[in-house]
Amino acid sequence: MASPIPETMFAWRKHRESTEPIWEEVPVPEPGPTGVLCKMLAAGVCRSDHYLLHVPIEKQPSWFQDNFTLGHEGCGQVVKLGEQIRNDSHIKVGDIVAMHAVPGCGSAECPECSRDLSQLCELGHHSGIGQDGFYAPYAIVDIRGVVPVPDGVSPAEAAVATDAVTTSYHAIHRRGQVQASELLFLFGLGGLGFNALQVIRNIGARVIIAEVKQDLLDDAAKLGVPPEDLVPIGTAPLDFIREQGLEGKIDTVFDFVGRKQTFHGAQQIVRRGGKIVCIGTLDKENTVYMSLGTRKRLTFIFSYGGQVADLKDVLELIAQGKIQPLVKTRKLHEFPGVLEELGEGKVHGRIALSFD
Repeated sequence: MASPIPETMFAWRKHRESTEPIWEEVPVPEPGPTGVLCKMLAAGVCRSDHYLLHVPIEKQPSWFQDNFTLGHEGCGQVVKLGEQIRNDSHIKVGDIVAMHAVPGCGSAECPECSRDLSQLCELGHHSGIGQDGFYAPYAIVDIRGVVPVPDGVSPAEAAVATDAVTTSYHAIHRRGQVQASELLFLFGLGGLGFNALQVIRNIGARVIIAEVKQDLLDDAAKLGVPPEDLVPIGTAPLDFIREQGLEGKIDTVFDFVGRKQTFHGAQQIVRRGGKIVCIGTLDKENTVYMSLGTRKRLTFIFSYGGQVADLKDVLELIAQGKIQPLVKTRKLHEFPGVLEELGEGKVHGRIALSFD
């Protein structure tokens, strides 16, 4: 017999006047007509959580609430459905589901959703991004953002799949439109980059990798990346490309770091007519070298988040063993410590908070 749903719960919250997460008692939410109430099983911790705690008021989007529950990567078990969700829905009470934080409003009149850009929608709910999210025992998402978790995928894997894997998949498939015949260069094997590497290898494209941590390069080698495709730490990417006889052959560069040196390096090593896909944002401003970009006729592409269709795809890839997210679990009450470790670069892969 299912446990009764409590009236209140404790959650990690962002208060407008505070840059520290606050452990606060709040009511258990009630799903709206198309809402799905889930008992949380796992919630991924992201570097964006640190940004959300510190973002200046003047830079907050219009939907930001004064106080809200953090957490935008979630997996839970369905415990209650909104009154407008039909019996023939793909979701029923008891299902284990991955929870997409920004599924959009779904309106045909929405300037973003109507163009298949739901992750950019400003009208729908933004779980954990200015509005109540997943660092709580219970959370709600709209039925549009709920995806059943296939057999063989753990709650921790499903949680990080909603962002850390989906964002990478979206950048590789939708924005970069990678083909197996291409030669790629990838900066950064952190929480997103390591997943991107697995997506690329599943496509079959060759990829050269630059990373500042040897243990992450070792992880890439364990996946089967040959030594000649790993840039030794301390070697400039352009020098490495020249030494390997690959100058003028890199079709697309994926920058999952976004530092000045990686963005500069991307423009140097990409071939004429090539693409640079920008995902990382560790430096808030970088330089486009206009003469270089013009002479090479480069295409600069920015990628943000992913969509529910992407999430469905990556969950299947995880179930098939084609993507194996690097994820470890910690307890919900450990969130502040995990966030501090993440900021100090001590987290290898991804951390998902558990609720048991």
